[in-house]
Amino acid sequence: MYRDSAPLSDWPWAQLGSLKYILYGPLVAKALYAHLGGGYEADQNWCFHVLWITALRCLICQAWLSYCNMHFLTKNHKIRKHGVEYEQIDREWDWDNFLILQAYMAIAAHHFLPFLRAMPFWNPQGLIYLIVLHMGPAEALYYWAHRAFHHDFLFSRYHSLHHASVTLQPSTAGTATFLEHLFLTCVMAIPLLGASWLGKGSILLVYLYILCFDFLRCMNHCNVEVVPMFIFRCMPPLKFLICTPSYHSLHHTETDTNFCLFMPAYDYLANTINKNSWLVHHSIREGQTDRVPDFVFLAHVVDLLSSLHVPFVFRSFSSTPFSTRWFLLPLWPFTIPVMFAMWAWAKPFVHTFYVLRGRLHYTWVIPRFGFQYFLPFAQEGINNLIEDAILSADKLGVKVISLAALNKNEALNGGGTLFVQKHPNLRVRVVHGNTLTAAVIINEIRTDVKEVFLTGATSKLGRAIALYLCRKQVRVLMLTSSTERFQAIQKEAPVECQKFLVHVTKYQAGQNCKTWIVGKWISFREQNWAPSGTHFYQFVVPPIFQLRRDCTYGKLAAMELPGDVEGLGSCEYTMSRRIVHACHAGGVVHSLEGWEHHEVGAIDVDRIDIVWKEAIKHGLKPVQVPALEQSFLYWSTGIPALEYCGSCTAIPVLHQRILALMIKKS
Repeated sequence: MYRDSAPLSDWPWAQLGSLKYILYGPLVAKALYAHLGGGYEADQNWCFHVLWITALRCLICQAWLSYCNMHFLTKNHKIRKHGVEYEQIDREWDWDNFLILQAYMAIAAHHFLPFLRAMPFWNPQGLIYLIVLHMGPAEALYYWAHRAFHHDFLFSRYHSLHHASVTLQPSTAGTATFLEHLFLTCVMAIPLLGASWLGKGSILLVYLYILCFDFLRCMNHCNVEVVPMFIFRCMPPLKFLICTPSYHSLHHTETDTNFCLFMPAYDYLANTINKNSWLVHHSIREGQTDRVPDFVFLAHVVDLLSSLHVPFVFRSFSSTPFSTRWFLLPLWPFTIPVMFAMWAWAKPFVHTFYVLRGRLHYTWVIPRFGFQYFLPFAQEGINNLIEDAILSADKLGVKVISLAALNKNEALNGGGTLFVQKHPNLRVRVVHGNTLTAAVIINEIRTDVKEVFLTGATSKLGRAIALYLCRKQVRVLMLTSSTERFQAIQKEAPVECQKFLVHVTKYQAGQNCKTWIVGKWISFREQNWAPSGTHFYQFVVPPIFQLRRDCTYGKLAAMELPGDVEGLGSCEYTMSRRIVHACHAGGVVHSLEGWEHHEVGAIDVDRIDIVWKEAIKHGLKPVQVPALEQSFLYWSTGIPALEYCGSCTAIPVLHQRILALMIKKS
């Protein structure tokens, strides 16, 4: 296990966090001075080259990160099928520390070594010297030092940090201790300083070597076998010269083999090559049969900025809840042509995946943005894409497919009813997940609430919530302009409960009610009718703006996945880690239970308690629960709130203790 207390294991600027980038400030100032002020370095401007190389190195790593996380392109050649989890992403968050170190070491070398100051732009002879010095001293030094780092003393104190990641990512290449990167910098310096000292160095040679070095290191850590077999068939000696991603991946699973930097020749010479290296490479490049998912969540893009919240754009950013960040704004114009390209050519694609109790769960994305669902001329095309996804899932053998948000819009396809009626022989079960969504919202409400104000009252969710609450003798003020729709819902309620459903047509009707359930987007003016101290529960997408400081706002209905979920490393839109929208969770429960019915169209109110109870049984946890009261779950199923919310991190510790005391006294 990695020990961060070992000498030279921590980075000197570790405590700075993201402020570490101010360390580039002096280099930027020096580069600008030399360029604008005509200093003694104006002809070469070494600081400018160092900064430019650093930027290009970041782009190389980002390109490899994007590629290896495009599961829809790389799934057939993945080396390890396991997803990248949050713990690994956090551990590799500061993968770029070595770039700061090497930038300053390059500046120091240029200052103290005069032969670096008079390099031409290009000297072709230097390439020969560079290759010889790399294949000889640099590769040999790295090989033997790498083996030394695998001895128990050094491995436990330093190198184990790098080996903590088994599912490799390009960022894994940069994740190591300060001491290891000091050594690696020296290895990289041997060919460059050697060629320059012999008078054959050049500016372009520095660019070429460093960028190729990073390209190969990122490639070897990308978890996708990208080197084709025909290269080795045509030129067998290349097996001694080219290290493939699968070759290096074996080093992370069987740590006493495959130590080389880029040239397997040293493993052959020292007899440390893994005997299965080329068999593994061959089997992966031949193509693997992709495992059929048991469950698919069919999502869609929300808006232009949130379209960047995906693993193949920013791996680290996608592991945190979405919010507008400054670095997204310069990229916003580029999302517009991408949107039009997706509109013209894209098909549903794989976004993320995870494993729950041996079941493979995929998230597929319909390549349409939120606003497009409200364009009349675009709706037929969207339905065709959803239908194609359902039929593809059915053909593959997927058991359950759950529709997200606008993909189950009532006006679009009747909450999925259109597809079930059109294809009555579907083997895949189509689920809108709204039953669990209704259950989550209902069980967030305190049991002492006797009156609620409900907007979006005649929607699928609004109807189900109203019918459920009136059975609990809660007075529901249903805001709707349609008397006919209200009366239709009221007739569905038991006769003795119909009096608890009240038809209202204006927001003023809620001015004395402190519990608002929002199913239709409301403005600040409409929110102002709520009295001070109101809590807004909501199931509207996008969520309403939190404009009232004297009121509290609930989040969209969601549940936390069970603790035994594996390979999950992305956040679902604005949700926190391991938390998914309730409709997603509803599909998960449907899959785990093996239910054979479709869940489309109107919500079966009688199943709300059933679905909730099964969700809790399978370890899904509510995110928001009443602080001092047991929820309707207790009255519906007899399960105390403490049993299902005790491990939910969203509840303050004090509230958990109060709940525990209440249960104990009872």
